Amino acid sequence: MKLFGTDGIRGIANRFPIEPTTVVRIGKAIGIFLKRKNPKASVVIGKDTRLSGYMIEYALTAGLLSAGADVLLVGPMPTPAVSHLTKSLNCSAGIVISASHNPAEHNGIKIFNERGYKLDENAEQEIEQIFSNLNDSENGSEIGKAYRIDDARGRYIELVKNTINNYSLEGMRIVIDCANGACYAIAPKVFAELGAEVFALNVEPNGLNINKDCGALYPQAMQKEVKKRNADLGIAFDGDGDRITVCDEKGSIADGDALLAIFAKYMLEKGLLAKNAIVATKMSNLALDECLRALGIKVLRTDVGDKYVASAMREHGINLGGEQSGHIIFADYCASPDAIITALQLVRIIRESSTPLSELIKLFKPYPQILINIPVREKIPFERLQAVQKAIKEAEHRLAGNGRVFVRYSGTEQLARVMLEGKNEKEIKELAENIAGAIKKELGA
Repeated sequence: MKLFGTDGIRGIANRFPIEPTTVVRIGKAIGIFLKRKNPKASVVIGKDTRLSGYMIEYALTAGLLSAGADVLLVGPMPTPAVSHLTKSLNCSAGIVISASHNPAEHNGIKIFNERGYKLDENAEQEIEQIFSNLNDSENGSEIGKAYRIDDARGRYIELVKNTINNYSLEGMRIVIDCANGACYAIAPKVFAELGAEVFALNVEPNGLNINKDCGALYPQAMQKEVKKRNADLGIAFDGDGDRITVCDEKGSIADGDALLAIFAKYMLEKGLLAKNAIVATKMSNLALDECLRALGIKVLRTDVGDKYVASAMREHGINLGGEQSGHIIFADYCASPDAIITALQLVRIIRESSTPLSELIKLFKPYPQILINIPVREKIPFERLQAVQKAIKEAEHRLAGNGRVFVRYSGTEQLARVMLEGKNEKEIKELAENIAGAIKKELGA
């Protein structure tokens, strides 16, 4: 039975597989998997602010305890914080209950291994196999214990501040949009403790307003507030705190590619960029390669997904990588994308260089890029859709050598994504709409 997508187990809360009976079985399967490797297995569980998080937290805990694994509960906590805590609490695994940037009715289960990395596909397949073979009469000979960890938030706050050596941000004015999500009680405190004047938005979660017209996907309120407050920059987090959207002091957005270019240049100049290379995904703009090549920096590309970026970074010994979407990994500090750490690194560069973000982002000039999301009723391989293949091949032929075409399904939503890039914006828009139209005709929801 297929449970895992590209980023954990996802779905609508109270529907399969994110409903209590199934989640208990998922918890038990994870517990059995971990106990095979460590008889004293323990798991730290964090969550974002969705109302369904309580239901899933208790169901997962019950399943894990029934398999004999101990559970450490830390409550609302950014996804990267759970990655950090998995290592610092010496746990066998970490679990985050979150659907990231998706609306409140969605939820999911993300799993980290004992080193704080997302599970690889072999581990996911083993858990699925255990899940499929479970029977109701199968009970462990022991029952685990559950604990509440009260100082988890403070541990994480100190950890992220130390990534910039508690560098003073006194005199800086920063707008922070917490998306009514997992960062709401942490991010404003981090920046305020470092001396910045903080204007916090969307820090009143009610279980239903996470990501609702706010945060990384909806930065308009942040942009407006930056100009109103005459702030140095705006920072918007997504619901689980692993993704960032930033705007400069004029309200202009800097995407993940622009941030990667800024970070790579800074780290190169400081002698901190391992192998003089970074890792990006197939979605990153071609101009990123050109920009960094001029600085003597190589760009390695992976499939879309921060776990693939992290894996390539480990394989090649690279310490900076990320996605155009704003998932940035600093391997010297974290095993997964951490939006607060990313924001702190950026703010330090602005402060150290005495250069406004609007000037820093001039380093990177992207090619025009069109991205269209198409709701689909099912995910049939594109190779089997003749009209879609014809539209893709036409676009590839017309852009040969001067752009690229990238068509894929979302790993977390019922969407097809069409991305085209090239020097002629009118042309790529036309070609992207042709492909999107073919997909909609074949698979439209």
